[in-house]
Amino acid sequence: MPILDKPLILWTSLLYVAITLGIGIWAVRRTRSARDFFIAGQGLGIFVVALATMSSAASGSNYLGSIGLMYAFGLGGMIFVVPSGVTAAVLCWVLAKRMRLLAEVREVFTIPDAVLARYRSRWASGLAAVAVVVGVSGYLGVQFLAVGVLLQAIVGWESLVLAMSVGVAVVLVYSVLGGMVAGVYTDVFQGAMMVGASGVALFWALGSGGGLGEMARTIAASESFGPAHVEPLGVLPAFTALGFLFVVGVGVFGSPQILHKFYMIRDPLSLRWLPWILGGSQMIVMAFQLGVGLAIPALIAQGQMAPVANPDNATAYYLLEHSPELLAGVIIASILAATMSTADSFVNIGAAALVRDLPRALGRPLRDELAWGRAATALLCAGAVALALLFDDLMLLLGTFSFGVFASTLAPVLLIGLNWKRVTPGAAIACMATGLVLSIGLELWSRTPGLPALPTAPGVLPTAISMSVSFSVLMLWSWLLGSPAGDAIDRDVRAVMDA
Repeated sequence: MPILDKPLILWTSLLYVAITLGIGIWAVRRTRSARDFFIAGQGLGIFVVALATMSSAASGSNYLGSIGLMYAFGLGGMIFVVPSGVTAAVLCWVLAKRMRLLAEVREVFTIPDAVLARYRSRWASGLAAVAVVVGVSGYLGVQFLAVGVLLQAIVGWESLVLAMSVGVAVVLVYSVLGGMVAGVYTDVFQGAMMVGASGVALFWALGSGGGLGEMARTIAASESFGPAHVEPLGVLPAFTALGFLFVVGVGVFGSPQILHKFYMIRDPLSLRWLPWILGGSQMIVMAFQLGVGLAIPALIAQGQMAPVANPDNATAYYLLEHSPELLAGVIIASILAATMSTADSFVNIGAAALVRDLPRALGRPLRDELAWGRAATALLCAGAVALALLFDDLMLLLGTFSFGVFASTLAPVLLIGLNWKRVTPGAAIACMATGLVLSIGLELWSRTPGLPALPTAPGVLPTAISMSVSFSVLMLWSWLLGSPAGDAIDRDVRAVMDA
């Protein structure tokens, strides 16, 4: 990657970092309890929650990873982000109301808290907490890897570890100090910047490549890419592309960084606006990824841009070499914003699982959850960096694994369990245990040298398998052994499900 010779980009990025640190320091005074640290005091307006949710959902892996996937595999790489706007809206309609109302009738700070309220089982809440910790570790690793790639590009550092460490340090400062209060308000600032910058960058990318039609024709006619690159599935095997669509489209119902935001809404009646704000803003960010994802191979095919060895570096190279300096600075700051906002959400969610949910599931609650929560963030960040360095693959694939852990454990017990009274604690436990074991086991199997290939059709994602099996376990168990009247559900939780 080129060494930075455009100081405006550096100063824009430094200004962004200074603002986020300032918000973190400001948030210290507003973080006085575990309720403040984990759910921002449950006093936020719907517009704040919507922008914060979009910001934490549109992560660095979306900005860098999805465009890198498009560079490597063609238009099929977009299938990872295409469902985001629609599924975010459906998520609001199906789960947001019930998740928020649960926080009205119970002390619910986390996703495992919701699982405990619905199923009255510490085994179920404990498994949910383990799934959160595993998934958070991988997702945090993706965000820190994205920060490292960006800093390598704009500063010229050779050491990826050093670049990642700087990003970790910034996240730790405002996450440890301000908790979710700092996280939400940085998310709002970051989300507004992401939407505005993405809209401007989309038009620039389309203009630099000659428009969507011209870019597609140029890519299809080139020897480097060819017609398959701009086909609907690109060069991805059909099962892989459809697997991405399934994992993202359904797995979003288990994404804790999104679900967690629903607890923070001050007025449940304002939920009717959430799908439109969240879905619309995510579609703008998705359009940016499509425009840049096509502009890069088009410029390479035209001989205006050199090929890149690592697809994850393609976005940063394009911004540094083929965008106006100010626009590049704002977009790079926006990618940092996307990365940092997702990271701080996951840091707080993972810390809550470690110091609140797991000890309570074991019957050993901690006395000072606020202090322990701040300490746990450092442990999570260190583990995430190590996992990202050991994974050694495209960042979006690590994100897919982590997303799959959430999708195969949390999505079934929340999406189906909060809408179908027949689901029992036994079904929830069996589902989460199956999803957790399969997610980790199949991923390790596929990456261990010397083991035979998984006995599946070519291109089938291990994550899609674990999701399919865990959903099937929950449905079959509930259908065969479930309670039609929902007798195992507490009266107040039944009222929430009926609302």
